[in-house]
Amino acid sequence: MKWLVLLGLVSISECMVKIPLRRVKTMRNTISEKNMLNNFLKEHAYRLSQISFRGSNLTIHPLGNTKDLVYLGNITIGTPPQEFQVVFDTGSSDLWVPSNFCAIEACSIHARFRHLQSSTFRPTNRTFSITYGCGTVKGIVVHDTVRIGDLVSTDQPFGLSTAEYGFRRTPFDGVLGLNYPSISSSGAIPIFDKLKNEGAISEPVFAFYLSNITIEGNVIACSAGCKAVVDTGAPFIEGPKSQVDNMQKLIGARPRGSKYYVPCSAVNTLPSIIFTINSINYTVPGGAYIIKNPKGRCYTTFKENQLSPSTEIWILGEVFLRLYFSVFDRGNDRIGLARAV
Repeated sequence: MKWLVLLGLVSISECMVKIPLRRVKTMRNTISEKNMLNNFLKEHAYRLSQISFRGSNLTIHPLGNTKDLVYLGNITIGTPPQEFQVVFDTGSSDLWVPSNFCAIEACSIHARFRHLQSSTFRPTNRTFSITYGCGTVKGIVVHDTVRIGDLVSTDQPFGLSTAEYGFRRTPFDGVLGLNYPSISSSGAIPIFDKLKNEGAISEPVFAFYLSNITIEGNVIACSAGCKAVVDTGAPFIEGPKSQVDNMQKLIGARPRGSKYYVPCSAVNTLPSIIFTINSINYTVPGGAYIIKNPKGRCYTTFKENQLSPSTEIWILGEVFLRLYFSVFDRGNDRIGLARAV
């Protein structure tokens, strides 16, 4: 039985737009040399149930980093295989890519699946509609062979988009959801659940308990504890509006349009944000939560969680995850976090 480990290459330069997948060899070797993969879950597991470590066979699938906002990986669909770049998203459960039925610009500028060129394609009469924080996708549910590295899922149900709204400027073709089947919008079995059922891998916690959030020793959120979600599909750190506004005020950020800005000269003096999980502190320094735009202006990566505005739920997106190597073990409802190398 295998684990699936998704390796996101930590960016070392603001000007690095996309790192080809073959260039993750250095990180993979570093992790292997330090024996991190074999001992990771033993040493860094935060669990909702008792740990039972289940072996160390691993399927490694590297991801490329685009502008420090999203991590992409290549998959193929069909026979012969057609390649797509997708976001590996822990916040959703569905796999979809654009179809050649979709003629709007958001689809036409991305790779589109050509079903007539695949001998293993199988249509259905089912439709789907998925709403994300950035937009909406609509389409049809179909079946075909999907490959992720050396993992192969035959007759895998997935979505072909026929309309996309809000995805015109995205650097990815589609989304590959990693979350539980119960939140699937299309009703299709997620690819990793299908691979698990077939014995190809063990199951890939997306939710965990956040003790508090502090700035310079002062608790500024989650004073009584709250829920948090690790979401590889979310670029920023999101939380309740009042607490996010307070966080922006404490670091001296000023609103301009939809973003909050700080002087770029002050980035190195900004306070660190500390997220406490299971009594362990995870530090996000100022340089990590500030992004410089093409005009040379620096803005924060804290946003209001608009999907759950009435509850104290925090979403820890790529801003957090590029600092900490993470392993998701859904079978045991646990997540492993360690400082990225």
